[in-house]
Amino acid sequence: QLQLVQSGRGLVQAGGSLRLSCVAPERIFNRGVMGWFRQAPGKERVFVAALGWEDDSTQYSDSVKGRATIQRDNAWYTMYLQMYSLKPEDTAVYYCAAAPVSPRTDYSLPRVYDYWGQGTEVTVSS
Repeated sequence: QLQLVQSGRGLVQAGGSLRLSCVAPERIFNRGVMGWFRQAPGKERVFVAALGWEDDSTQYSDSVKGRATIQRDNAWYTMYLQMYSLKPEDTAVYYCAAAPVSPRTDYSLPRVYDYWGQGTEVTVSS
């Protein structure tokens, strides 16, 4: 059953920006860690960014560090991924995900997340 609902723009020119949104039920949104992953055609799903609920700590993959911002709006139970200076290699299906807080957990791993959005296809044209 789909718990996280995504929205955002799909086609962007290189050098442009985009913002993806992810709405979660309160019980999931306030539970622990929210993250973004992406999957390019023919490739595995990889980590993009994560945001902790308790301390708002953030984590970014090297591929997007300095070009992305992960944020949350607690009033609307919404998480955002803002990306800048987009490149054709950013083309992928982007997924939001939610994970419970657990000690010594690597939140860059897809397997620690138990709720996923439906995915948003993002194409960056050169």
